[in-house]
Amino acid sequence: MDYLGYKGKRVIVSGCFSGMGEATARLLLEQGAEVHGIDFKESKLDLASFNLVDLRDPATVEAAIAKIGGKVDALFNCAGLPQTAPALDVMRVNFAGTRYVTEQVLPLMSEGGAIASISSNGGMGWSRRIPVIMELLQQRGYDDAVKWCEEHLDEVKEGYAFSKEVIIVWSMMNSSHLIKKGIRMNCTMPGPTATPMMSHFKEASGESVIDAAMQPINRPSTPEEQATALLFLNSDAASYVNGVALPVDGGFMGGVATGQVDLSAMMANSK
Repeated sequence: MDYLGYKGKRVIVSGCFSGMGEATARLLLEQGAEVHGIDFKESKLDLASFNLVDLRDPATVEAAIAKIGGKVDALFNCAGLPQTAPALDVMRVNFAGTRYVTEQVLPLMSEGGAIASISSNGGMGWSRRIPVIMELLQQRGYDDAVKWCEEHLDEVKEGYAFSKEVIIVWSMMNSSHLIKKGIRMNCTMPGPTATPMMSHFKEASGESVIDAAMQPINRPSTPEEQATALLFLNSDAASYVNGVALPVDGGFMGGVATGQVDLSAMMANSK
């Protein structure tokens, strides 16, 4: 039974070269979807099409989405940079570029369309920073968003946590508008995942912090475990799921909320 409903659907996966994005594109192919990929490095998967895109360059986004064209049933925003990259590059890719991809794809979507983006449990502090995040979201254009970040480096800091907080609030805010057109929008909040980025997270935060973030399951997720959550959110099976930031972290957020994971001790060990 085609429970998820991807057979014959046209989908776009941003960040399909490696990690969660590659796993997402691969699982979609297995589900019978027509998968179009975009990334900074070329995918080795047998995609319907692939376009090289640098999310720091809006012109490459415009060219790629125009080339794909046609009706798009689902968008998977999986591209991202870790906190070891320059902070403004992180904001360009993780937020400004991701938002720009979505804005270019939305005119190709109709009722029944869905968008899922990857945030992080590193963005779990979003609710305490809504006024600042909303100020950034009011910057409508790509260049305006980047300019705001340049002028608010004290808020941006290393870029990673803030960009993931912004993705959560942006997804929630847009979901309320888009659902009136029959388009759903959600995001996931992954815990530590065994992707090529893991070494960067350990370098930036310290191995003890990454280990603590794996509680209570005490292992990293696989890219496939993250991909299946994304596939569910954009599937026909999730037709009433909208505006959700879904933790996919082996129970970490639940442990923090119920005091079983000591977040203050964890952050004291952070670099």
